[in-house]
Amino acid sequence: MTGIDRQSAFSGTKDVAEHLQFDTGRLENYLRAQVPGFAGPIVVSQFRGGQSNPTYFVETPMRRYVLRRKPPGKLLPSAHAVDREYRVMRALHAQRFPVAEPVLYCADETIVGTAFFLMAYVEGRVFWEPQMPGADPAERSAVYDAMNAVLATLHALDPAAIGLSDYGRGENYVARQVERWSKQYRASQTEQIEEMERLIAWLPAHLPPPQPARLVHGDYRLDNIILRPDAPEIAAVLDWELSTLGDPLADFSYHLMQWHMPPSDAGTGSLVGQDLAALGIPALADYVGAYIRRTGLDPRPYLPVYFAYNFFRLAAIFQGIVGRVRDGTATSAFAAAKAEMVQPLAARAWQFAAAAGA
Repeated sequence: MTGIDRQSAFSGTKDVAEHLQFDTGRLENYLRAQVPGFAGPIVVSQFRGGQSNPTYFVETPMRRYVLRRKPPGKLLPSAHAVDREYRVMRALHAQRFPVAEPVLYCADETIVGTAFFLMAYVEGRVFWEPQMPGADPAERSAVYDAMNAVLATLHALDPAAIGLSDYGRGENYVARQVERWSKQYRASQTEQIEEMERLIAWLPAHLPPPQPARLVHGDYRLDNIILRPDAPEIAAVLDWELSTLGDPLADFSYHLMQWHMPPSDAGTGSLVGQDLAALGIPALADYVGAYIRRTGLDPRPYLPVYFAYNFFRLAAIFQGIVGRVRDGTATSAFAAAKAEMVQPLAARAWQFAAAAGA
């Protein structure tokens, strides 16, 4: 492990990668016709972060925007659903939940080559490492509390009341996720990993009891959050690509994975080996306790199963990126590092399955 500096590797923008370029003049003409008050010229660059859906910084003299699009090329079915991202952000923005203001969705693939949506740019800070290098203990403590509170707020929303009753099937979420990621894993499999084989066989028969269907983010972690420039508060939650209706405890336990994540170069932050008390970051049990107090939902009896499921799911997601490397459609320079993480993630998942009785 070379120990990359994730903060510098993933922060800011770069020139648009050659295979992700498009006609900026055509985009400018489209936005001028569709967005009230829009005026060019535009300057387009690409964010370094953002693995799955290519994400661009669109600057004009008056306003700054962010454009997220489907990647070009052959895609797995139902993946990269930017239309769903746009829809959920509209619903949440109307509730004053911290998301970027959605501006428009465009299904016309002739504009930038694939479907995309445009949102307002949110000024602020992104920490790519969960230990928040450079912050002080009081700020870390406040940010972790805010992160816990915002996820609890999301899980308290009634999907029907905000127009999202049909945003997913909701019931049997974990069972369907296990089935889905088993299939996605098979579709992009490049080698035999014994732990993945065991998990695919074990998980369907050992699921946690179902929870009330709530809106779940699917990838809630510190580096998918923009903090206010000058305060330990959340300005916007990003990357709603995996959001749906589902099990809030599955969503929350995914968020808890950083306390157990095998350290790597693959862009997955880890708190393993950190002195949490000195950093001002809560211990896992205390963080879980805060969520229980806020929501009344208690994951503790089933945490080993939830962790087994979530580490399995992440291994399958990473295998999908390995498949995209194979097929030449991966958008991140760090995709190859993720290939090396599939087996360690699967091994960690099986450890939790064993703790749950496997």
